[in-house]
Amino acid sequence: MTEVNGNRQATVRIKDLLLRAYIGIKEEINNKQDVLINIRLTYDATAAINENEISAALNYRTITKQIIQHVDGNRFALLERLTHEVLTIVMEHEAVQWAQVEIDKPHALRFAQSVSVCLEAHRP
Repeated sequence: MTEVNGNRQATVRIKDLLLRAYIGIKEEINNKQDVLINIRLTYDATAAINENEISAALNYRTITKQIIQHVDGNRFALLERLTHEVLTIVMEHEAVQWAQVEIDKPHALRFAQSVSVCLEAHRP
Protein backbone atom coordinates (compact mmCIF):
# COMPACT_ATOMS: atom_id res chain seq x y z
CA MET A 1 0.00 0.00 0.00
CA THR A 2 1.28 3.49 -0.83
CA GLU A 3 2.30 5.53 2.20
CA VAL A 4 0.33 8.76 2.49
CA ASN A 5 2.16 11.67 4.04
CA GLY A 6 0.19 14.30 5.80
CA ASN A 7 -1.66 15.26 8.88
CA ARG A 8 -2.48 12.41 11.24
CA GLN A 9 -4.67 14.59 13.41
CA ALA A 10 -7.96 12.69 13.52
CA THR A 11 -11.32 14.34 13.96
CA VAL A 12 -13.84 12.25 15.87
CA ARG A 13 -17.51 13.20 15.81
CA ILE A 14 -20.09 11.88 18.22
CA LYS A 15 -23.37 12.80 16.58
CA ASP A 16 -26.84 13.11 18.04
CA LEU A 17 -26.28 11.50 21.43
CA LEU A 18 -29.85 11.67 22.72
CA LEU A 19 -30.13 11.70 26.50
CA ARG A 20 -32.76 12.60 29.08
CA ALA A 21 -31.68 15.20 31.63
CA TYR A 22 -33.04 17.17 34.52
CA ILE A 23 -32.48 20.63 33.07
CA GLY A 24 -34.18 23.95 33.43
CA ILE A 25 -35.64 26.31 35.96
CA LYS A 26 -38.87 26.39 37.93
CA GLU A 27 -41.11 23.41 37.12
CA GLU A 28 -38.87 22.27 34.23
CA ILE A 29 -36.27 20.84 36.64
CA ASN A 30 -38.81 18.32 37.98
CA ASN A 31 -39.06 16.36 34.73
CA LYS A 32 -36.41 14.85 32.54
CA GLN A 33 -36.18 16.43 29.11
CA ASP A 34 -34.45 15.44 25.91
CA VAL A 35 -31.03 16.89 25.17
CA LEU A 36 -29.13 16.22 21.98
CA ILE A 37 -25.33 16.23 22.32
CA ASN A 38 -22.88 16.66 19.45
CA ILE A 39 -19.13 16.49 20.02
CA ARG A 40 -16.21 17.13 17.70
CA LEU A 41 -12.70 16.47 18.94
CA THR A 42 -9.24 16.06 17.52
CA TYR A 43 -6.34 13.90 18.62
CA ASP A 44 -3.04 12.68 17.19
CA ALA A 45 -3.92 9.36 15.58
CA THR A 46 -0.36 8.46 14.54
CA ALA A 47 -0.11 5.51 16.94
CA ALA A 48 -3.57 4.23 16.00
CA ILE A 49 -2.72 4.42 12.29
CA ASN A 50 0.69 2.77 12.68
CA GLU A 51 -0.26 0.04 15.15
CA ASN A 52 -3.82 -0.70 13.98
CA GLU A 53 -4.67 -1.61 17.59
CA ILE A 54 -7.63 -0.41 19.64
CA SER A 55 -5.34 0.34 22.59
CA ALA A 56 -3.50 2.94 20.48
CA ALA A 57 -6.66 4.87 19.59
CA LEU A 58 -8.70 7.35 21.60
CA ASN A 59 -11.49 5.42 23.29
CA TYR A 60 -14.55 7.49 22.40
CA ARG A 61 -16.80 4.80 23.85
CA THR A 62 -15.35 5.52 27.29
CA ILE A 63 -15.90 9.25 26.80
CA THR A 64 -19.51 8.65 25.78
CA LYS A 65 -20.17 6.41 28.79
CA GLN A 66 -18.75 9.07 31.12
CA ILE A 67 -21.02 11.71 29.58
CA ILE A 68 -24.10 9.49 29.88
CA GLN A 69 -23.35 8.74 33.52
CA HIS A 70 -22.75 12.41 34.33
CA VAL A 71 -25.88 13.70 32.61
CA ASP A 72 -28.01 10.94 34.13
CA GLY A 73 -26.72 11.58 37.66
CA ASN A 74 -27.06 15.35 37.93
CA ARG A 75 -29.45 18.29 37.61
CA PHE A 76 -28.67 21.40 35.60
CA ALA A 77 -30.36 24.78 35.73
CA LEU A 78 -28.70 26.06 32.58
CA LEU A 79 -27.78 24.61 29.22
CA GLU A 80 -24.52 26.56 29.44
CA ARG A 81 -23.53 24.69 32.60
CA LEU A 82 -24.37 21.29 31.14
CA THR A 83 -22.37 22.09 27.99
CA HIS A 84 -19.38 23.21 30.07
CA GLU A 85 -19.44 20.05 32.17
CA VAL A 86 -19.62 17.78 29.11
CA LEU A 87 -16.73 19.68 27.51
CA THR A 88 -14.73 19.24 30.73
CA ILE A 89 -15.28 15.46 30.60
CA VAL A 90 -14.03 15.36 27.01
CA MET A 91 -10.96 17.47 27.78
CA GLU A 92 -10.03 15.30 30.79
CA HIS A 93 -8.69 12.82 28.23
CA GLU A 94 -5.11 13.94 27.66
CA ALA A 95 -5.02 12.77 24.05
CA VAL A 96 -7.75 15.25 23.10
CA GLN A 97 -6.16 18.37 21.61
CA TRP A 98 -9.31 20.32 20.76
CA ALA A 99 -13.00 19.75 21.39
CA GLN A 100 -16.29 21.39 20.62
CA VAL A 101 -19.52 20.44 22.36
CA GLU A 102 -22.95 21.58 21.23
CA ILE A 103 -26.03 20.64 23.21
CA ASP A 104 -29.53 21.17 21.90
CA LYS A 105 -32.64 21.36 24.01
CA PRO A 106 -35.46 20.50 21.61
CA HIS A 107 -38.66 22.55 21.81
CA ALA A 108 -37.25 24.93 24.43
CA LEU A 109 -38.92 27.82 22.61
CA ARG A 110 -42.44 27.78 21.28
CA PHE A 111 -41.71 28.28 17.58
CA ALA A 112 -38.16 26.90 17.42
CA GLN A 113 -37.02 23.36 16.77
CA SER A 114 -34.42 23.70 19.52
CA VAL A 115 -32.10 25.98 21.44
CA SER A 116 -28.42 25.08 21.63
CA VAL A 117 -25.25 26.17 23.37
CA CYS A 118 -21.83 25.49 21.87
CA LEU A 119 -18.50 25.69 23.70
CA GLU A 120 -14.99 24.67 22.69
CA ALA A 121 -11.60 24.20 24.32
CA HIS A 122 -8.05 23.39 23.24
CA ARG A 123 -4.75 22.50 24.79
CA PRO A 124 -2.02 25.15 24.74
